[in-house]
Amino acid sequence: MQATATQDPKQLVQKTLFGVLFAISIGHFLNDMIQSIITSVYPLLKQHYQLSFSQIGLITFTFQVTASLLQPIVGFITDRKARPFSLAIGMAVTMTGVIMLAKAPGFLELLGAVAMMGIGSSIFHPESSRLAHVAAGGKKGVAQSIFQLGGNAGSAIGPLLVAIIVAPYGQQNIIWFTIAAAIGIIILSFVGAWYRNYLVSHTKNTSARQVVAPVTGGKLRLSLAVLMMLIFSKFFYLASMTNYLTFFLIHKFNVSIQQSQLYLFAFLAAVAAGTLIGGFMGDKFGRKTVIWFSILGAAPFTLLLPYVPLGWTIVLAIIIGVIIASAFSAIVVYAHELMPGKVGMVSGLFFGLAFGMGGLGSALLGKLADHTSITFVFEVCAFLPLIGVLTAFLPNIERKR
Repeated sequence: MQATATQDPKQLVQKTLFGVLFAISIGHFLNDMIQSIITSVYPLLKQHYQLSFSQIGLITFTFQVTASLLQPIVGFITDRKARPFSLAIGMAVTMTGVIMLAKAPGFLELLGAVAMMGIGSSIFHPESSRLAHVAAGGKKGVAQSIFQLGGNAGSAIGPLLVAIIVAPYGQQNIIWFTIAAAIGIIILSFVGAWYRNYLVSHTKNTSARQVVAPVTGGKLRLSLAVLMMLIFSKFFYLASMTNYLTFFLIHKFNVSIQQSQLYLFAFLAAVAAGTLIGGFMGDKFGRKTVIWFSILGAAPFTLLLPYVPLGWTIVLAIIIGVIIASAFSAIVVYAHELMPGKVGMVSGLFFGLAFGMGGLGSALLGKLADHTSITFVFEVCAFLPLIGVLTAFLPNIERKR
């Protein structure tokens, strides 16, 4: 028996509002650019504070756990009652974390700074994903991709700015990123004002309708479990790349810190491109098809990467970035369709799970690197995309819409 859920009338927008989507995407760009400071300054922090790989992993674990645990809670709360200005509030909390990071005198203060930035991220992501859903019209995949493109582009630009602004001059120059946070607060305040007015007008003028959940019971639980395993595969592998690619390149090829940051930028730029491509492909060919291609399709390239020379390492990293990044918007929209009427909670759950898997992966891989080698970490992680075969257990819900 199929279950029904009442769709919030506030979400029933008929056309795609690209102006709103781009504003949210810019906010996401600034938010994730600031968040990317953490991983980008790892070589600098490792030298300055004499940190082990385990401590590096713990920093990422602290950030991504705080960024993940609160997200489903925030999403659940905003499903019940929208908080239009929560995006600007989240950015303000992130700004506080940036100031703390620039001035941290020791390791414990570093953990406090990244925890604050994680809290800011957990406030920002669920409601911003909901706004992308509200403004999507009939282009859910494209809307999520535009939203996520901002975040991935910010993550790609962050290491480049760190290489230019922070690496040559020292940790205290992180303070310059508060300018980006201030710009984000202004933009997201305007978005919040639009959303507040939108809620008022649509509450008055639109009646609620019933939507049908495509699967229920055991099939729903199995589908969610498969999606979570795919998130595990994707973000564990991404943790190896975003957190340890620089160390891998420095160790294996003896490149400089600044060169390694530029190569990391190339990988993250490929991730940003793959995110946008995945959204268009999902709307055109179906979410499940994109999930198949994105997770399992990266496996041949990940298996080769640890064994090739520098030039091919960078080429393979770019190919992997494009392929593996195309899945996330498809996974999020697929999950929205599995559980209609619970956009905030689903977004919070999957964004939170993504952050949590990335944090757990970083901590475990850092520990593994300390006990073996950074090269061995990449050899082990190469097999993670093979988990993509679990996509076979996902139902073809798009034929039932």
